Amino acid sequence: MKDKYSSAKREQYGQRLATQLCDQHFSSAPTATLDGPAVLRFTPIRQVNLFVVQQLLTQWTGEMARLRSPYFDFEAPDVRQALTQFMNVLSRRIKLSRAAFEPLLARAISDTLGVATDPVLTFEQKLLGAAPTVTAEQLRDALRYLDLDKALFQGFIDTLTPATALERDSVLSRFRLYQEANYKSHTPLEKVAEEFSQLLPLAVTDLQEAGATAPEAASVIPTPAPVPAPVETTAAPVVEVAPVTPPPTFVAPAEPEPVRRPLGEAVAPAGVPLYEKLKAEQPATAPLSETLRGERPSTTLAEKSAPKVESLREAISINQRFSFINELFNGENMEYHTAIQHLDTLPNADIAKRYVTEDLAQKYGWVRKEEHVNKLLKLLDRKFA
Repeated sequence: MKDKYSSAKREQYGQRLATQLCDQHFSSAPTATLDGPAVLRFTPIRQVNLFVVQQLLTQWTGEMARLRSPYFDFEAPDVRQALTQFMNVLSRRIKLSRAAFEPLLARAISDTLGVATDPVLTFEQKLLGAAPTVTAEQLRDALRYLDLDKALFQGFIDTLTPATALERDSVLSRFRLYQEANYKSHTPLEKVAEEFSQLLPLAVTDLQEAGATAPEAASVIPTPAPVPAPVETTAAPVVEVAPVTPPPTFVAPAEPEPVRRPLGEAVAPAGVPLYEKLKAEQPATAPLSETLRGERPSTTLAEKSAPKVESLREAISINQRFSFINELFNGENMEYHTAIQHLDTLPNADIAKRYVTEDLAQKYGWVRKEEHVNKLLKLLDRKFA
């Protein structure tokens, strides 16, 4: 951790790679748009895709918050139920043009590199947030968006006292100590850079701060001034080469030697646009409901207010879907879809719950997944109420 890395260089690389990927995807269809499943499969680096989704859900939550008004009762059960249904329908209508998607992608790439270069900052920004207090449950809920070094963050959260409000600064300090003690379990930046290099060449040195040598040069330059001897002053210009040392903006190999594995699964070899390939892999009607997860506030309100539901698929909120897919179905949205579809066909609660607690639990190894399993069982109670 002695090396210092530049956030500006991360952002520059993120912008360059985002532009390249969008060029490849949108070149044949500039007006094409992306839906939820396409976003989650856009790059072969899953962490990048998850961070794009996280930004989308932040926007989604903000949109819902803006619907509130002091003139109406938004806590009424029927209003809460109607809002939840409306937002669920809206979540299945994600439509991202290049202009909207590219900045999200660039930020997600930069943040993914940030996980490898500064896990403490990642913990602070991606998990802690700005609230003065936090609980272990809230941190575990936010953990859904982390794929890179997830075990490191999970290990720390497991050390916290459950169901207890903890001071934000205290938790951050504890994580800093935990991360330093467990640094060997951190994914090496070299490995992450190698993965990105398959898309656009990247070396670890390209992300390092360039100011390490400059301060020394600055301290040498003033010394000749008080010394009258000309020999001293002629030595100074030799040191003045130091200002040229910092790389211009971003030192990375040029793009000629591009993508050794052009987007892996993402770009069809015969020049077929990424969007078309994604459409071929997944039904065009597949909504974000089959790929995204659950939002804390609206999920809780839905569980408390809405009595009976006719379809699990429609009752599960966008954030819950994302949570179920990642925590219960190992990130496989089609397996989630198949299970939910089957549950909707079962005749009664006993058979449905047995299918969840025996068949699915055994198939996916649901150990320490009680929180998510219980949420699914509560939805079954509503369906068969």
